[in-house]
Amino acid sequence: MSKEHPPTHHFVRFLLYTLIAFTVLAGGTFVWFQNAMNNSVAHPHANEYITVEPGWGSSQILEMLEGKGILAGTFAPKFYLRFVDNTLQPEAGDYQFPSPISAREVLKKLENGKRRAKMVTIPEGWTRFEIAERLHAQFPVDSTLTTTNVLGYMNNTDLLRDFDPQAENLEGYLFPTTYDFVPETHPRAAVERMVRQFKKTWQPEWDAAAEALGRSKREIVIIASLIESESKVASELPQVASVIYNRLERGMPLGIDATNVYIAKLLGRWDGIIHKSDVEIDHPYNTRRILGLPPGPICSPGAGALRAALQPDSTNYLYYVLNVDANDGSHHFYSNSRDFSRGKAAYQRWLRRQR
Repeated sequence: MSKEHPPTHHFVRFLLYTLIAFTVLAGGTFVWFQNAMNNSVAHPHANEYITVEPGWGSSQILEMLEGKGILAGTFAPKFYLRFVDNTLQPEAGDYQFPSPISAREVLKKLENGKRRAKMVTIPEGWTRFEIAERLHAQFPVDSTLTTTNVLGYMNNTDLLRDFDPQAENLEGYLFPTTYDFVPETHPRAAVERMVRQFKKTWQPEWDAAAEALGRSKREIVIIASLIESESKVASELPQVASVIYNRLERGMPLGIDATNVYIAKLLGRWDGIIHKSDVEIDHPYNTRRILGLPPGPICSPGAGALRAALQPDSTNYLYYVLNVDANDGSHHFYSNSRDFSRGKAAYQRWLRRQR
């Protein structure tokens, strides 16, 4: 009958050596890992932005940073992301990595992706001419690019074909707001984004509202541009709209001076003053002479002016004059020429005093 033999002295020693070797290896690996994650690396890119594009995986990001010398290697940070903190997900964005920097600090930065932003404001009521000048000044991506080139991008009516098949340019559809662009944005891309923002602002229910007024979407934008050019006081925009609709219904010329300013800009002769020649010119945009709406928008209307064009107040007003007593840009509104004449005379007296 056989019996079991206890482990030999050699086997016990083998197990002991194995345990010691494993302990030393594990300890060494731990020390190496801590050093690899916490030791800072100097690199020459501290004053640059490093871009991580959307869709890049962790390995691609880490290898790119290793290639730039920002990481000494990728094994330790990859191990960290896989086995230590798999909830940490590097985000797309534009980053600045100070020098020196550790791998752990790099990963911490990569948690908070943020694109560099260049804030550009397009005020309500600006024409495409002013907008082109601002985009040209804000995005000098090409030394050969001129304001005229940027204006040319605003002739791309393919961007509007689904909304306004009659558009001859993008006037009225470059939505006025504050945009955050990446600094390298090309003016052409900025123009395209502004048109997309207009379409995003236009609400689906506005189609039915325009139809209820007997107006096309294009006509609503034209009317909104006239409203925008006449008042900057949000509360009175529906009243200004009522004057425009009332005059259209009565077959009266709109007589909006801003259309004469727009003519001067179209002809490249605007100098900040409306001249007699601007008022008397035979031109399809001259609402002192034509009946009905001008052939296109005269500026970029904001959401408030668009809503006013779709929901005008119900009034019998036919005229308005700047309220010089309030000094806040608001207007007095009149339903007859007699009262309007008195208000206009008071305004002209005030104007003479200002001059």
